[in-house]
Amino acid sequence: MIKKIPDISKQINNEEILNVLINQYSEIGPLWTGHQMEWTNTIYQSFKDHDKFLIVIYLTKKTLDFYSRNFTRVSYDEFFLKDTLEIEKFNVSEIAEQINIPKESARRKILELETKGVIVRKKKKIIIDRSAFQFFKPIKSIQRMSRFLSKLSNMLSKNKILSQKLTTDRLEKVIKDNFSYVWKLYYEIQIPMMISYKKIFGDIETFAIIGTCVVNQHYLSSKKLSKNKTNRLEFIKILYSDVNMQGLNAMSISDITDIPRATVVRKLKGLVDKNFLSIDEKKHYRLTGNSLTIFAPLQNPVLKRLSVFSTQIFNLAIL
Repeated sequence: MIKKIPDISKQINNEEILNVLINQYSEIGPLWTGHQMEWTNTIYQSFKDHDKFLIVIYLTKKTLDFYSRNFTRVSYDEFFLKDTLEIEKFNVSEIAEQINIPKESARRKILELETKGVIVRKKKKIIIDRSAFQFFKPIKSIQRMSRFLSKLSNMLSKNKILSQKLTTDRLEKVIKDNFSYVWKLYYEIQIPMMISYKKIFGDIETFAIIGTCVVNQHYLSSKKLSKNKTNRLEFIKILYSDVNMQGLNAMSISDITDIPRATVVRKLKGLVDKNFLSIDEKKHYRLTGNSLTIFAPLQNPVLKRLSVFSTQIFNLAIL
């Protein structure tokens, strides 16, 4: 069987996709922020500790990088055929630097992962044993991402960038067939995003809490706009300017994030003290204009990485 050679002229580029993401943000932004926070909340559930899961993710990405360097693509089914995953050597300093935690914290968390049997050293091999913790196969993340990309492909089709809309099913198949490659790209969006917000808010729990408020206001703003399409700047102005927009209470945030209510209340107080959130007489929390100065610049590199990721997946699907 003769292998089809890709048609170079049919490829799309990330600048075109980035322009659509920015200029038609009201259509796609709420879907993307919702995906991001669902992913953030999911990774918390395994250890009730975002940093520990970030360590596992970082080490997993090292293996995915190894596959990529050696021109090996592993499907979703092949990747999860066994509970164990061999990883490359690492040290405490590397982990501390890469996920932005103090060296002693990194040492303690790695030791706890080893004690629990998540990280196992067998002679010259180091493995992650996924059976040793509450591990969630990323099937829901794949489904959410496929829905997001399908929606984006429809927008690109209307803008004459893609020849046709790509269905959710087709995109899910592309992701699963090329899982090791695609998930390496996916982690290249997620890990830097988590680190950047962690540097601002001090920990990922605080980001998850304020991020839940962001998603809520994205959703309400998109409902308010309904069929009116706006670019990112106009959408953000609406998102922050409506003082009557319904906020979230501490219990709702705790239920959504799975973070204990006492921790949520404490961190909400800190966010209010820093004027990132305001609280009304009903004890509902919503974003302030000050939080806009934080989120808007940090979202720029996220959208750029998202445009690169989307471009590569679409080219996999069409070429």
